[in-house]
Amino acid sequence: MKKSKPIIVKFICYFLILLFCYAAISKLLDFENFQTQISASSLLDGSSQFLPYTIIIVEFLIAGLLCYRKTGTTGLIGSFILMLIFTGYTALLLSTSKNLPCSCGGILEKMSWNQHLYFNIGCVILSIIALGLNLKCSRPAD
Repeated sequence: MKKSKPIIVKFICYFLILLFCYAAISKLLDFENFQTQISASSLLDGSSQFLPYTIIIVEFLIAGLLCYRKTGTTGLIGSFILMLIFTGYTALLLSTSKNLPCSCGGILEKMSWNQHLYFNIGCVILSIIALGLNLKCSRPAD
């Protein structure tokens, strides 16, 4: 089991790198639409000017942090926080809004809002698993 822990962490990191890069590139390729969808959200009224840029930069930043062993833990913490924010936002939209603009980009945009919520919850859980295993692997043995 000791050898499988680093492999599981790597697999989850690769998945998260792929997810964040794919999402950020999709948003960049259709930036005007992404910006329009962000501004259409009633929950994000005041932040629609800077938020699209911030989300894309943060997704690329976290993907970059996940690429290196020295910054991997920071990347996992960042991915956990970002996915938790996305999950909370999705849950809040589902419970309060009738107008549900999806600003995810690419294939993720094709999911229903409930599917999206479950997908995000799964990503939060994967981040927690990887973070926990990564911290256990990096601690010196007792």
